[in-house]
Amino acid sequence: MQARYLYLTAMLPIIVADLWYNGILLLWTMKVSICIYIFLFGILPLVFRYSYQVQKKILFLNFVHWPLGLDLTKPENVRIEGARNFYLTTDEKVKIGAWQILPQSLLNQSIPKNEEVYEALLKSANRPVFLYMHGNSGNRASSHRVELYQLFQKLDFHLICFDYRSYGDSDNVDLSEMGVVNDSKFVLEWLIKTVNNSAPIFVWGHSLGTGVSSHVLALLASNGIQPTGLILESPFNNLADEITEHPFSQIFQHLPWFHWVIVQPLYDNGLRFESDKHIGKIQCPIMIIHAEDDNVVPFILGEKLFNAAKVLHKDSMQRIEFVKIDSSYGLGHKYICRYNNLPSIIRNFVNQSSEGQKYIHY
Repeated sequence: MQARYLYLTAMLPIIVADLWYNGILLLWTMKVSICIYIFLFGILPLVFRYSYQVQKKILFLNFVHWPLGLDLTKPENVRIEGARNFYLTTDEKVKIGAWQILPQSLLNQSIPKNEEVYEALLKSANRPVFLYMHGNSGNRASSHRVELYQLFQKLDFHLICFDYRSYGDSDNVDLSEMGVVNDSKFVLEWLIKTVNNSAPIFVWGHSLGTGVSSHVLALLASNGIQPTGLILESPFNNLADEITEHPFSQIFQHLPWFHWVIVQPLYDNGLRFESDKHIGKIQCPIMIIHAEDDNVVPFILGEKLFNAAKVLHKDSMQRIEFVKIDSSYGLGHKYICRYNNLPSIIRNFVNQSSEGQKYIHY
């Protein structure tokens, strides 16, 4: 007993010191955790709410340049044959970088890569012409976009793709919803005038590009202008719901002020992309394509957009189509272009839409 007593007496200072150290460590950890929590859920949301520049950067992600160091004047660097790089200057004096990609049937011909020849091919096009509006981040040379261009080419379609302002090698000017919409509207109007009813024109929007294309077509519809068809790949119904449902937003969902801090500022600053309202004004056939395992724009938002279209077009629902891609294919947000049935889906939509309306009213 005495030996045990002496042992405990000797160990007591060590035990006390250890408890003291652990207490200090625990207190320090709690302080750090509280500071991190305040920073993540207090300071950062407030910075987002009161900084329009931060809101635009997070929404458009135009500062994400991929591939790095690519010369966009040379489409062949990303394995695209039969393409030329060119630029358009909008009514707002914004220079827009673009590519024109020829259909497969023209690749075996010796075609000079100059503006006059390529535009002449558009003016005399007897194959469908697609205008592609991309999503946020990257540029017109991003790999998943190139895969889709190559599919269009194999389907023997003409293609125009471009970068909005502040993307790629387009002019670095202030970004806004109306800015990218006006850029896209100008390009579509240029394409309509160039093709001049020689072929049907289709607009394809992906992700953020679905919000852009829907807005553009709604504006043109008010003037009696419409393409032959619109394809919306991985769309959201409106930006407020997309921000709310985005995986990155889930960590902030518990905040009682989430909507006021995160969602409302975007709406107040005109960043709305309300496709569920714009789609009611679009009179051409519309096809929505969405993968169930999309973890960027949740599948439920594509369904919401389709349901909105059903309400707004209840007397002409035969023009609205929804294509659901099972999650078992693992195509997610970017790689619907790899879906085996996509070529036949596109051909059927093009054929059915062209039968109903080959020409654009202008």
